[in-house]
Amino acid sequence: MKLKFKSVEGSIVAPQGFLTAGVFCDIKRLGTGKGSNKGQKRDLALIVSEIPASVAGMFTTNQICAAPVKVCAQRVKKGRAQAIVVNSGNANACTGRQGMKDALEMTTLTGTALGLNPANIFVGSTGRIGVTMPMENVREGILLAAGVLGNKPAHAAQTCEAIMTSDTRPKQVAIEFKLDGKTVRLGGICKGAGMIQPGMSATGARPAALPTGIPAGLHATMLCFITTDAAVDSKVLQVALREAVAHSFNRITVDGDMSTNDTVLVLANGLAGNEKAEIGNRKSPDFATFQAALTHVCLELAKMIVRDGEGVHRVVTVRVEGAKTIQDADAAARAVANSALVKTSWHGGDPNWGRIIDALGYSPAKVVEDKVDIGYSAPGSRKILWSLKRGQPTKATYKDLCAAAAPKEFDLHIRLNLGKASALMYAADLTEKYVDYNKGDVTDPTTLGG
Repeated sequence: MKLKFKSVEGSIVAPQGFLTAGVFCDIKRLGTGKGSNKGQKRDLALIVSEIPASVAGMFTTNQICAAPVKVCAQRVKKGRAQAIVVNSGNANACTGRQGMKDALEMTTLTGTALGLNPANIFVGSTGRIGVTMPMENVREGILLAAGVLGNKPAHAAQTCEAIMTSDTRPKQVAIEFKLDGKTVRLGGICKGAGMIQPGMSATGARPAALPTGIPAGLHATMLCFITTDAAVDSKVLQVALREAVAHSFNRITVDGDMSTNDTVLVLANGLAGNEKAEIGNRKSPDFATFQAALTHVCLELAKMIVRDGEGVHRVVTVRVEGAKTIQDADAAARAVANSALVKTSWHGGDPNWGRIIDALGYSPAKVVEDKVDIGYSAPGSRKILWSLKRGQPTKATYKDLCAAAAPKEFDLHIRLNLGKASALMYAADLTEKYVDYNKGDVTDPTTLGG
């Protein structure tokens, strides 16, 4: 369902009844690694609903998952939330019992500072793996943030900064639309630039099969926090979020790595005053509108992550059609999107279909050489320049093919011509800058990433 939504300012505080704040409390410690070289960048944030809200979540399916993910995956089952405490600079992953204790303490401290039930507080973390949380700094940060909460766009911008790690720019969006005749707003923020190929499920457990039949995939951290003043039951909200994530965050890759901390949380406080029962009917126009709005916000944020990927120069939408099964389409798209050889050719502007068909061939997908078509187009365009038809080169000139692969963003079309299934991936090229950023120098701790 395609609808036009009105863009508004404020992202997570655009909906009624939400407050936020981002502060600096030196979680990563200045000079102890990448991210800390940004100086006193805010590194802890609170997102608060003035009243208890419905909540839904999607979490990494990495078998090694961080303490905050475990806390959230358990609490989301109850369907109620009122605040989120989130930090950058430390993933609180692979930190054992102490890590779980620290994650729970963060929710307790937040509940105490805000006068809320700690059981309704969720937690998120992003940063270097395997380092225990500097809880003295965290405690100070939570108290500081609780005292400066606000609902202005500037407050949302502070929170965007607080969750960033290797991101070079904030990622936020908010829209306005009608439900049941009432004006509703939905806003979100996210972070992510490296260790990006989310494959999230509602529980964090595998398999992560989604309602559309598209597998989520089993592949620094992406975090996303969404707020809305729509009245939505938590079970309905979870259904909508699963579908939205299936078409957004679970469709992106920067480097093919799934994080230990990937999390998407949505809070819906109902202050818009729409009829909850109407949106609860999945066949109703209200549900369709809300689903479209949530998917729109998730997709806009997901694309921002790819465009801001570590060292990214080009963004390519890999479109696979004509696969025998949805699983085959997904496997083919991921093989191409994550091939180091394909990604480096994108960076060089080289329309090297040989590398593409090679990746298709070693993927788990059913592929027949003399049926494969490969072509290029502008984003969303139906005008395709084919480099390969039925497994053989076309008469397209190398100059024209290079021109098609030269823009900062373009679509790669792959037709397997074996069935009716399709899938796509929003992918990034692989650059020298990515390698330089991530290799670091062990003699200089300030160069080491998460």
